[in-house]
Amino acid sequence: MKVAVVSEYYPRAHDPVLGVWAHRQALAARDAGADVRVLVLHRPIPPLSTPPRDLLPATRRLLRQPRRVTLDGLEVEYVRFVSPPRPRAYGSWGAWAAPSLAVALRRLRRRFPFDLVHAHNAVPAGEAVRRAGTGAPLVVSVHGSDVFHTAPNHAAGRTAVTRTFGAARLVLANSAGVEARSRALGARRTRVVHLGTDRPAVAAPADEELLVTVAHLVARKRHADVLRAMALLRDRRPALRLRVIGDGPERAALERLAAELGLAGRVELTGQLPHPEALRRAREAALFVLPSVDEAFGVAYVEAMAAGIPAIGTRGEPGPEEIAAAGDGIALVDAGDVEGLAATIDRLLDDRAARTAARATVEAAFTWERCGAETVRAYEDALR
Repeated sequence: MKVAVVSEYYPRAHDPVLGVWAHRQALAARDAGADVRVLVLHRPIPPLSTPPRDLLPATRRLLRQPRRVTLDGLEVEYVRFVSPPRPRAYGSWGAWAAPSLAVALRRLRRRFPFDLVHAHNAVPAGEAVRRAGTGAPLVVSVHGSDVFHTAPNHAAGRTAVTRTFGAARLVLANSAGVEARSRALGARRTRVVHLGTDRPAVAAPADEELLVTVAHLVARKRHADVLRAMALLRDRRPALRLRVIGDGPERAALERLAAELGLAGRVELTGQLPHPEALRRAREAALFVLPSVDEAFGVAYVEAMAAGIPAIGTRGEPGPEEIAAAGDGIALVDAGDVEGLAATIDRLLDDRAARTAARATVEAAFTWERCGAETVRAYEDALR
C-alpha cells in the first residue's frame, strides 16, 4: 500500500518540533506496513506578529528550508505556497496551496503511484488535496483546529471543512469528542485513531516537588491557573516549583504574574526545546499539569504518563476525558477552578500508585505501535 501524506504541520529545519506528531504517525504507519512519502505545505512568509526588524532574517530562514529531505528514513518534500495573512484568511489557505500541491502530487505519482492520500487537517491540507483532484481516495485526520477554530471562526473555513469532510473516504479523529464535532460538520465515515508515545524506562522523579507542562504559551492552555494554584500552596509546599517548556505570546504576561505572586524564583520558562530535550527535561518532574481548554487530544499528557508521571487535565475536554476513560493516572479538574487545581496537585504529588497507573494506561491504549496498526487498518478500509 502506497500512501502520500500531506500536512501543513511537520518538522522543519528552523522548527524541528512543529507537527512532530504527524511525522511520528507517518513513521508508525510505515512500521506497520505502509509505504509512505510526505508532502509538506510550506508558506515561506513570516507571521504578521514578526517585529519589522526581524522580517528579513525570518524570511531568509523560511526560504532556506530545503525542498527535499529524508527524516528518519522517510522522503519529505516541502511544497511552497503563498497566501494572505493567517488571522483573516486562514480558512482559504487550502485554495492558495492547491496549485503548487497539484503539481507536486502529479510529480510524486509518476515515481510513486500512491493508492491514497492522507491529509492532516481539512484546512489547509485536505482542502488543497481536494482541489488538486488526484482521483485517489482521501483520508483526513482531524486534530482539533478544524472543528475548534477554523470552521467556527472563518466563513470560508467552514465551507472548506465541510466540503473536504464530504469528499473524504474516511475521517480520522484523535478523540471521540472531535469525531462527534466532525460528524456535525459533514463527515460521513469516521473513526477514532489515537496518537501515541514512546515508552521510556521509568525512574523516580529528579525533583519530587517539580511540576511540568509542555505547551505553547497561549491563553487557552491556562498556564496562569497553574501559577495561581502554586500561590495557594505556598505555605503547605514551600519547595514547589514549575517548569514550563514551550514559547508563545503569553510569555511576558506569565513572567509578570509569577513576579506578582512571589513565584519568580520558582518558575522556569525554558522556551521551546528540541523534542528529545523537551521530553528529557519534562520527565525529571513529579507531576504534569496542563488545565487547558479546546484540547482535542494532547500528546503531551501521554508522553508524561508513559514515564510514570501522573497528569492533570481539564474536565469536559475531548482529549483528557478520553485519556481518563482509558485508565488511571490522569486527574481532571473544572476549567478555571484554581482551588480545585491546587488540591489535586497537592494530592497527586503524594500518590505513588498514580505513577504506576499512568504508565499502565499508556501501555494499554496510547503507543505508537497501536497507532500505526490502527492507521494502516483505516487505510485498508478506505481503499475498500
